[in-house]
Amino acid sequence: MRDPRTFDAEMSGGADLGDLPVWDLTDLYAAPDAPELERDLDWLEGECAAYAADYEGKLADLSADGMLRAVQRNERIDEVAGRVMSYAGLRYYQETTNGDRAKFMSDMQDRITTITTPLVFFGLEFNRLDEGALEALYADNVDLARYRPALDRLRAMAPYQLSDELEKFLHDTSVVGASAWNKLFDETIAGLEFTVDGETLNIEGTLNLLTEQDRSKREAAAKELARVFGQNVRTFARVHNTLAKEKEITDRWRGLPSPQAGRHLSNHVEPEVVQALRDAVVAAYPRLSHRYYALKAKWMGLDTLQVWDRNAPLPMEETRTVGWDEARRTVMDAYAGFDPRMAEIAKPFFEDGWIDAGVKPGKAPGAFAHPTVTSVHPYVMLNYLGKPRDVMTLAHELGHGVHQVLAAGQGEMLSSTPLTLAETASVFGEMLTFRAMLEGAPDDQARKVMLAGKVEDMINTVVRQIAFYDFESKLHAARRDGELTPDDIDALWMSVQAESLGPVFEFMPGYEHFWAYIPHFVHSPFYVYAYAFGDGLVNALYAAYEDAPEGFQEKYFDMLRAGGSKHHKELLAPFGLDASDPAFWDKGLSMIEGFIDELEAMG
Repeated sequence: MRDPRTFDAEMSGGADLGDLPVWDLTDLYAAPDAPELERDLDWLEGECAAYAADYEGKLADLSADGMLRAVQRNERIDEVAGRVMSYAGLRYYQETTNGDRAKFMSDMQDRITTITTPLVFFGLEFNRLDEGALEALYADNVDLARYRPALDRLRAMAPYQLSDELEKFLHDTSVVGASAWNKLFDETIAGLEFTVDGETLNIEGTLNLLTEQDRSKREAAAKELARVFGQNVRTFARVHNTLAKEKEITDRWRGLPSPQAGRHLSNHVEPEVVQALRDAVVAAYPRLSHRYYALKAKWMGLDTLQVWDRNAPLPMEETRTVGWDEARRTVMDAYAGFDPRMAEIAKPFFEDGWIDAGVKPGKAPGAFAHPTVTSVHPYVMLNYLGKPRDVMTLAHELGHGVHQVLAAGQGEMLSSTPLTLAETASVFGEMLTFRAMLEGAPDDQARKVMLAGKVEDMINTVVRQIAFYDFESKLHAARRDGELTPDDIDALWMSVQAESLGPVFEFMPGYEHFWAYIPHFVHSPFYVYAYAFGDGLVNALYAAYEDAPEGFQEKYFDMLRAGGSKHHKELLAPFGLDASDPAFWDKGLSMIEGFIDELEAMG
């Protein structure tokens, strides 16, 4: 087994990639034992108790000014608790296999849960307020009315609310429910070891091999992933069974009409809009993924593709490593080309320790942008290995970061964007970077490689995520009829894979377990459709930008600044777009189709 320090030196920096940035979390807290952290926890404990004493049973009697004060105090508690949990969570994700960090996060989670239990009454009581009385309060106080979008989202859950006692019980048991199973999943995934050609790798390093030029290397990695997932499939099946059953019980008690309903409510999106998106994408499978992968098989000189060919580079693609400095320059130039203000907002991410880029043992896989709290700033996590795709991931996560910085002006309650809109700035950032790189392509072959890469990314974002959504829908429906064996879950997974990827694919033994490592299924049920929503929305937005570039930037920045303060209809209206129009999704899908047309014409 390779020495972990060697792995660290090679994978998180080294000559190939340059000096990769590491998080500086001191803007949150200087250390786990920082006096400021203890001070904040003490303040939270006192303020939550005082809040309950001041307001429990009294919300209906408050004046408009009194209600504003109650909302603002609640918001301040959210902000301080969010700061504590952001610090604990980010430290943990840097090193999920570190026992001290895992314990610190658990302890903080337990403490925050206990401290905030007295606040559970607020949402329950607020949702029982008379609609007319509430309208009068909003009319009386413009500052209170500003909070209305967030308070309306809270009231959307009113029909599904349980008794005060049961809500408090659920709040208290949350640390031994879903969050405990989430942690088991995270620690299991981070601790998995894969041996490929005598080299021991973590999951991120092994998945990365699926994009290698050498086909035998890709095959070896895919088979090793299948072997290790197969060895651990019972654990993953237990996690999924438990979480799906827990969700079914809670949904049933709440009277939610479907497993997806809670997600739609939190996303502030109508079920029929999501259904229109899902149906449009599934209908487009033959025109998009089936057609593209048939083209890819031809370029690779193969009659059928194996799963390890799905994200393979094209035969004419040069294997090259993109150093960190080049990746930074590429993304920053694309952002500045759209609007210099966008690059200015992105700058401190690189200079002030807001990005953690290297692959390290125990580090959580994947990439994310965490907004922390509005009084601090976001942090971006990457597992940067120098692939051209990693440059697009940087553009994506940095887009989230820019969005989060701009929306912070809304304050803690209104800054958070529903998931369906949260992907807008990230996917738009990717599109800007891709268009800039495409313009600079030296020849037709380079252009073809770039176009194909973009189509694959779009298929992964739209087709694959909707297939994931269908898998989850089937999984939750099947779990309602009883416990699912690993074989049952495998069969559900394969039913959507064949349909979405198309007839050109053959599926190796063991691929049926590949549902096991997808974190969204565990952490955020039905999150995945937000990616497809965001991609379709951005494609339509980008088409609007090309059609009428004059004044677009200002409208775009206004949209990002709005955070969660406006509904998707209101946000898109200035661009002449409407996501509730079924034809809207075809606009986005036709952009992908157009790229495939261009690739077909290139031969």
